[in-house]
Amino acid sequence: MKHAYVFPGQGSQFPGMGKNLYDNSAFAKKLFEQANDVLGFRISDIMFSGSEDDLRQTRVTQPAIFLHSVIAFKGIENNKPDMVAGHSLGEFSALVACGVLSFEDGLQLVSARAGAMQHACEKESSSMAAILGLEDEKVEEICVLVSQETGEIVVPANYNCPGQLVISGSVRAVEKACQQMKAAGAKRALVLPVHGAFHSPYMAPAADELNGAIEKTTFYNPTCPVYQNVVFKAVVAKDEIKKNLIDQLTGAVRWTQSVRAMIADGASHFTEIGPGKVLQGLIQKIDKDVQVDGVS
Repeated sequence: MKHAYVFPGQGSQFPGMGKNLYDNSAFAKKLFEQANDVLGFRISDIMFSGSEDDLRQTRVTQPAIFLHSVIAFKGIENNKPDMVAGHSLGEFSALVACGVLSFEDGLQLVSARAGAMQHACEKESSSMAAILGLEDEKVEEICVLVSQETGEIVVPANYNCPGQLVISGSVRAVEKACQQMKAAGAKRALVLPVHGAFHSPYMAPAADELNGAIEKTTFYNPTCPVYQNVVFKAVVAKDEIKKNLIDQLTGAVRWTQSVRAMIADGASHFTEIGPGKVLQGLIQKIDKDVQVDGVS
């Protein structure tokens, strides 16, 4: 049976994140200081001493989660996963773990991604909402109907686990979809405190911007299969990995489907590496029979 390493995305950050790594490992401290130099500001100070609001800034959040995850991974003895995956942003941490990207290149790409997404958010007002307790097919159906009714975009963005999806689109379309989701029996339809429609067509400008950064970066073939969000299957070719990273910005994060594909390919043990325990909870809801733990 196989051991999968999985890496969290945006939303897993918390004040003080990574400080235990910095304080207890000279190697970790060196990587944090290297990251401060690469980014041009002391992200470690914000991670260790900043407020929740400080950590919520996209330019901080994404590199912070990447750093915590990758440095935790590098601190594991015999860190040789059989397969890897990451939730949205976490895909970049996974690519460092399987040798596709160097630490520094991964950090620079994550920083470029954060900036590109922020720029796209500023171009047009958009939103996201969490939908709980409704079947995937019903959520998809309502998104199509609301898009047709409003002439605006709303799409499923995150398939987190059965009965937990996130939708993404224009402010008006997301609000209207939430009303219809509740009417269809959703336990909750909650607009999220974000100012952008991540994983939707509204991120097309960010995809173009990220593509430019990716083309300047050296990619290697992975040392183990990586299960990418938009195709939810094992990928082992660097050119396909690059394309999927770009497509991910405008496409859905199919986490449920990715985990099921990993299990079908032999994964029986999942280790979440990085801040929080979000993925551990989602994986247990996807399949309660697999072993789940974490390293932070």
